[in-house]
Amino acid sequence: MPSRPYQNHLRSSDDLVTTYEATRAGFVALALEKNRRATPHVAEARALQEAASKATTPADLLTIQGIESGLLTAAGLSDKSLVHLLPEDKGGAINGFIKNFLEPAGEKFVEELVFRFLLTRGDALGGSMRNIGGALAHRKLTRAIISTLTIAGVRYRWQHSKTKHWADMTDDDSEIEFSLRGLSWESEGKPRTLIYNLTVPLVKNNVDMCLFNLSPDELQATEHKSAKSYLALGELKGGIDPAGADEHWKTARAALDRIREAFSKVRHSPRIFFVGAAIEKKMANEIWGQLKNGLLTNAANLNESNQIASVSRWLCTL
Repeated sequence: MPSRPYQNHLRSSDDLVTTYEATRAGFVALALEKNRRATPHVAEARALQEAASKATTPADLLTIQGIESGLLTAAGLSDKSLVHLLPEDKGGAINGFIKNFLEPAGEKFVEELVFRFLLTRGDALGGSMRNIGGALAHRKLTRAIISTLTIAGVRYRWQHSKTKHWADMTDDDSEIEFSLRGLSWESEGKPRTLIYNLTVPLVKNNVDMCLFNLSPDELQATEHKSAKSYLALGELKGGIDPAGADEHWKTARAALDRIREAFSKVRHSPRIFFVGAAIEKKMANEIWGQLKNGLLTNAANLNESNQIASVSRWLCTL
């Protein structure tokens, strides 16, 4: 049995390097996810077009019930901005939009309406896409951890990312990784809780993954402030573009350095790990060096299923 956990799946820095095939598959996965996320917006545009087609003139749009939100979006107002607008402000925005953009379009005003609706929605979608790689990485690693627990016969609980509610494991756990923020289980009778994207009080920064030796209730009671409760902290970088690999690693390396520094001040040394999708040769050499000198406890390439399975087993047995 290897003395260090990374030796279960890594023999050299070369094992960490992302292959051309993995990069290609990663870009395809990103494209598919973009299309999946765009589907609701396309459906909304079609519904708006169907309703607006009943209007003979742009002004008639004001008489059609149920499309005010669509008109405001087409006028360039985001969902967030609408919270700060009074009814008269919204009315003014719609009237101005009709006068300045739809009326000049003549008979094509419905097409103009739909195009501008999609323009605003596309802008919002583009913003959400900036961390699409991170979302895919989150799901992939989460599914691996869940699979590890399941085949080991270990029951788990999971936290919903929006409601923060903890739910028990069920027989059908398909797609829970789409809305999961945390996992909790027992290792040799001791509680373990894994939380994603947590602001760690001691570090004063967000950390991608934190594993605690507490139950969810105990964790909430301590408000994440107990340094000794942290078993492992890790950075997860899902961007697949080789051009951004070094930048992702620089960001992760700086975050991991802050973690080590913060915990060293309270004389606690949790395990530190890194998982990345785009790992170039130079970056792999540096990660390998940190593994050998103990700065990193574990690391893996997200595209290599055996490496992810190994890291998942390691986390689940800590």
